[in-house]
Amino acid sequence: MAVQQNKKSPSKRGMHRAHDSLGSPPLAVEPTTGEVHLRHHVSPSGHYRGKKVGKGAGE
Repeated sequence: MAVQQNKKSPSKRGMHRAHDSLGSPPLAVEPTTGEVHLRHHVSPSGHYRGKKVGKGAGE
């Protein structure tokens, strides 16, 4: 099992975590309803990639 030999300084630790912050979430527009939703997720009306796959929020 790997064990670090020396303590990582706060500066180096911060550099290591520099890319951990997330930008804006990737959004997609549903082609049938025009709703904006997270990519690879069902839209609020229950559509995914142009097909009705489930109940919507208001149904």
